[in-house]
Amino acid sequence: MKTRSMYKAERTSLNRLPDPVLETILCLLPTKEAVRTSILSREWRYKWTNIPKLRFELRDTTSELTSDIATAMKDMDMYDVYRVLLLHRGPIHELTLYFDHYWEHYEAFECDQIILHLLRNHTLKKLTLFGLYETEDIWYKLPESVFALHHLTDLHLCTFDIDHPSIFNGFGSLQKLVLSYVKISTKTLLHLLSNCPSLKTLDLHIDDYEHVDNCTINELLKCLPLIEHLTISGDVSQWLVLDSVPQELPTLIHLKYLCLNQYCISGDYGSAFLLALIKCSPNLEHAHLEMEYLLEFSAVKDKYLDVWLAHLNTLDLCFCSSLLEIEFVKFMLARSPKLKKVSILTVVDRKQDAKMVKTLLRAPRASPGVKICTWK
Repeated sequence: MKTRSMYKAERTSLNRLPDPVLETILCLLPTKEAVRTSILSREWRYKWTNIPKLRFELRDTTSELTSDIATAMKDMDMYDVYRVLLLHRGPIHELTLYFDHYWEHYEAFECDQIILHLLRNHTLKKLTLFGLYETEDIWYKLPESVFALHHLTDLHLCTFDIDHPSIFNGFGSLQKLVLSYVKISTKTLLHLLSNCPSLKTLDLHIDDYEHVDNCTINELLKCLPLIEHLTISGDVSQWLVLDSVPQELPTLIHLKYLCLNQYCISGDYGSAFLLALIKCSPNLEHAHLEMEYLLEFSAVKDKYLDVWLAHLNTLDLCFCSSLLEIEFVKFMLARSPKLKKVSILTVVDRKQDAKMVKTLLRAPRASPGVKICTWK
C-alpha cells in the first residue's frame, strides 16, 4: 500500500518533466480528462489550458438521466465546450467533435459559435466533425462557418449534408480531406475539390446516391492534380459515369496510394474504370482493390497493354473467386518490375485457393522476387 510520501514523490517527479512532455501526455487524454488534471495541485491547475489538441464527445444525456445518472453526468455538453474554449490560453491546432444523437435536441448554430470562436486567431489546422451515424435518413447540415476556416490543412467530415455557401474562397492550405458517408451534390463536390489546390489526400464515400448527379471520371480527376493518396468507397457506379471511360485520363503523376474500398469496382464497366485509373497513375506504389464478381478484364485489357507500373511494390486484392479477377492479377504481375508482395483475400475453398495460387505462380512476371499470399 502506497504511503502519502510515496504519492508526493511520484507527483514531484511528474512535475519535473519538461512542459513539452507534459503537453504531449495531456494531448493523449480525452479533453475532459485533461481538464480534470487541474485538481491535482496548484502547478497543474492551468497546464491543460495550453494543449493544442482538443477532443470532445457530445452525447444526448436527456435520455440517460433516468437510467444511469452517474454516466450522464460524465458526458460533456455544449456548455462544457464553451467553458473549455473560454479558459483555454494557448493556440488550438486540432479540434475533434463527436455528436452522438446530440443534435436531436440542440441546434446546429451552437457548432457555428464554436467555429466562429476558433476563427479569431487562425491557428486551427485540423478539424474533425462526426455527426449522427446510428439513425437512418437523418442528415445534419454542415455549419457554413466551416468553410471560413481557410487555414485548415486537414478536414474530416462524417455523416453531414454538405453544401458550401455562395461565397466560398476555397481551402488554399488543405492537404487532407475525408468525406465519410456524406450527402453532397456533384456540383458542390467538384467545386470544393477544385478549390483545394494543395490537396494531397482524399478519402471519399458518398452515401446518399439518390440526390447525386452524374459525374465523369475526367471531371473528378481534373480536380486532383497533386493527389498522392486516393481512397474511394461505396458503389461509384451510382454517381460516376462509367459507360464511356476514355482510355486517356488526366495523369495523376503524384499518386502513390490507391484504395478502392467496399467493392466500388463493379458493374459492366468496372474493369475499364479500374484499368484506366491505373494507367493514369504511373508512379503508383501501393494499391488496395476490392473487386466485385464478373469483371470482364479479357474484353478490355488489350486496350491497356502499354500500362507499366515502374514503382508498384504492394498489391492488396479482395475478390469473390472469379477466374476473371485472376486475369487482372496476371496483368499486374507482368507490368510491375518492383512488385514485392501480392496479398489476395478470397472466399474460395482450399482446393480452389491452391489452384489459383498455382496458376499465378506460373504466370509471367516482371518482378522475379514477388511473393503471393492468400487468406480468407
